[in-house]
Amino acid sequence: GRRSQLLKGFPATSTVEENSAAGVSVCDFNVTVSPLASEGVAILPTIVNSNPLTEAFDIESKGGLEFRVITTGNPVLDYETMPKSFDLQIFVEDTTGRTDLNKLTIRVIDKNEPPVFQGNMAIQTVTIYVLEGTPPERIYQVDAADPENAKLKYSLLPATVPFSITESGAVFSTKEFDYEKDPHCYWLNITVTDPDGLNSTRTVNINIININDESPYFTTKQRIYRIPEEQSPGTIVANITAKDPDDEDSPSRLFYSTQSSDRHFSINPATGVLQVTGRIDRDALPLRLHPNISLTVRVEDSPSGGHSSEMEITIIIDDVNDNPPECNPSAFRKEANENTTPGTFLVDLRNYCKDIDVDSSNNQFIFTGLSGFGSNNFALESGRLVMTGTIDLENPANPGVEVYTLTVRVQDIAHPNYSSKYPFYISFDTFLCYIIYIYIRIKPVNEFFPVFCNLSYVFSVSEITKVGSSIGRVHATDKDWPPNVITYSIVAGAGTRDYTNIFWISPTKGDVKILARLDYETTQKHIFTVQASDQEKSTTASVTVSVLEVNDEEPVCSPNFFLLQIPVNLAVGTNINGFRIECQDRDSDPRSFRYFINEGNENNHFTFSPSAGSNTSRLILASRFDYESGLDTNWIYSLRVHITDDNLVSARDKTTHLIKTGTVTLSIRVIPNPTTATTTTPGFTVVTKRENIYSPSAWYVPFVITLGAVLLLGLLGYLGLLLLPRLRARRPPAGTARSIPLFHFTFCVSLQSMTKLNTVFDGEARDPVTGRMYEFNTRSGARRWKKSNEPLQPMLAMQVMSSATENSGQRVDRAEAPSKKEPSEKRKELTAATKSAVKPSAGQSETPGQAGLRLQKKKEESEDWWLSSPA
Repeated sequence: GRRSQLLKGFPATSTVEENSAAGVSVCDFNVTVSPLASEGVAILPTIVNSNPLTEAFDIESKGGLEFRVITTGNPVLDYETMPKSFDLQIFVEDTTGRTDLNKLTIRVIDKNEPPVFQGNMAIQTVTIYVLEGTPPERIYQVDAADPENAKLKYSLLPATVPFSITESGAVFSTKEFDYEKDPHCYWLNITVTDPDGLNSTRTVNINIININDESPYFTTKQRIYRIPEEQSPGTIVANITAKDPDDEDSPSRLFYSTQSSDRHFSINPATGVLQVTGRIDRDALPLRLHPNISLTVRVEDSPSGGHSSEMEITIIIDDVNDNPPECNPSAFRKEANENTTPGTFLVDLRNYCKDIDVDSSNNQFIFTGLSGFGSNNFALESGRLVMTGTIDLENPANPGVEVYTLTVRVQDIAHPNYSSKYPFYISFDTFLCYIIYIYIRIKPVNEFFPVFCNLSYVFSVSEITKVGSSIGRVHATDKDWPPNVITYSIVAGAGTRDYTNIFWISPTKGDVKILARLDYETTQKHIFTVQASDQEKSTTASVTVSVLEVNDEEPVCSPNFFLLQIPVNLAVGTNINGFRIECQDRDSDPRSFRYFINEGNENNHFTFSPSAGSNTSRLILASRFDYESGLDTNWIYSLRVHITDDNLVSARDKTTHLIKTGTVTLSIRVIPNPTTATTTTPGFTVVTKRENIYSPSAWYVPFVITLGAVLLLGLLGYLGLLLLPRLRARRPPAGTARSIPLFHFTFCVSLQSMTKLNTVFDGEARDPVTGRMYEFNTRSGARRWKKSNEPLQPMLAMQVMSSATENSGQRVDRAEAPSKKEPSEKRKELTAATKSAVKPSAGQSETPGQAGLRLQKKKEESEDWWLSSPA
């Protein structure tokens, strides 16, 4: 808004006294508004800023447009402790938008205030205590202050009291007080005044404290007392009395105490009665050596110290028969072998028992009352325990008890006193007695050897029994009582040349288990010796394990993988490539073999002759191939041949009908005639060769491939830039047919991936011990176990195919058949062959041999295709 002078009569500076109450007017002013402001003031005068306090002042209306600045009392202004000047900014605005802002400075004026007492006198009446007989001295210091820091004066009323006050406010006594002659209490009015005559007054109360002047004295004359030991707590020993001359006219207020630290007695501090507070044991140190107890009794006329008197008394402790005999230990454990000779001494109880009473008449005892089950085998002879009978644990008449529990009473001779205090003792015929427990353990003697139930054991076990199986149990007994723990072990035999331990026996149960697979073809019978031991004595027995023959050996055939090539027009009944398979089985007769082509024999073109009854068989073509009619479409056959056996060599055990199967894989490639037409579709051919997926650890492979691809693309781009000007220069003239291309490009894309090189195992053999097949590398000697369903590796398959073809003399030269055909026809044949080789027939899984042939086929087709492709 527009700035104009609206605040009238507003002074620049105003004053106010300190300690002003709320609502005190500081200054008056009025507000002048514009004639256009019909509604007057829009914003009333307001303190918009106050420095330094924000709530000490406020503005109130006097009526109309008149206002005044007042104090709020929050806080009350204090000249001595608060700021002495305040700046207020007052703002006002009328309804037309005209505003005004003015500053008012308020100064605080100092005002004289009366002095003020400090400390305890400011809040309460101070009480001072003075002991009688105290010499004149300062007894109190008055603390007061003036708000204006003026010098103060102190005065004391009434003037007749024996006290004075100095200019610094120190109150002094002026005489030595006597409680019996002087007043017991004084009231003083202390006034403090400032130079202007303003004052303040407070009251002080002074009390005189009485003290004792005379010492008390004892009226009890007896000094020696006698009591027996083991008195109950609270028993009164003596009643000590005394008097105080200061209290002749009133009952004495005396306090009794004992000056020694004895824990057996205590005195009532008010009555002087001496009582027993703790157990008094005459038989324990130091009373055992010094039975007299000396006490110093003190009487005082004040609990906090004053006049006192002391006297010494002596208490004599008499011994009583309060202790029965005791034995340490209270229980004895002894051992005696069975068949111990009667009269053998076991333990002398006199060496372990005693009575601690001091007087000899109270510490005599005897041993009586031998009792307990089997106590008739023992006797007491003047405190000595001896055996009187023979105990044989194996005797049927013996009760079979190994530990005898005996009790003996150790009895006090003198009549007991205070027997009710000792509930753990037994009162017998009015005498105290102590019970001793004696545990006699009859120690068994190992008298007998363990005995096996059988002199020898024979177990029959099948050779295919699982490792860890239990094949039988041996058992031995011992006549000793209690029966000894028998442990079993194998002490001889149970091993072969290849295995140290074939059998294991349970040390506690005698179960015999096998630790290695049994082989009838290697060992038909095992004999070993087992031992039964009771830790001291042992005996042995012979164990014979007869191995039962089972048909557990698979037929092993050679070769187990082979690659064959035959012409498409091979005559039916021909032995293919003169192939012959030979099989062996360690547990079957050579006439028990049967041959089955389990997989890959589509349209049943192949068979074996003979199919059963011989360990050798030949592969025969059973039916002709028919590719012209479409009956046959597969040019590569992967035959999976199963060779089974069904009997044992010995033919003795027919209870098991196990049949083992060997596997041979044959890959047969059918070579088409040169005139055979293979349907295919001419066009662009992409040959893909995939051998394996590269190892993730070969991080450099993708990097090298990527880098090579980038360089190749850069080179192609650069060649394109070089050819572009020539292409533009040779552009045909207008009207020339543009359908004739200047260049014709034919691309062949070969996609390959990196292969992780592994060891090639090119030979196989059978382990003579376990019978398992393993593969080996003829150069490095590396070996690995062969799985039953695992064929040779592709590389090994290729080597076998090459060697087999050279030996058979029927190798087909690749250039003989299809070389005379035209390139287009050759491409058709290769394309058809590729498709049939790449795609296995429905339901037929691709074998490693097929994969190897397919890869070789692709390689040959790729070479032929490049030779026949137009430039």
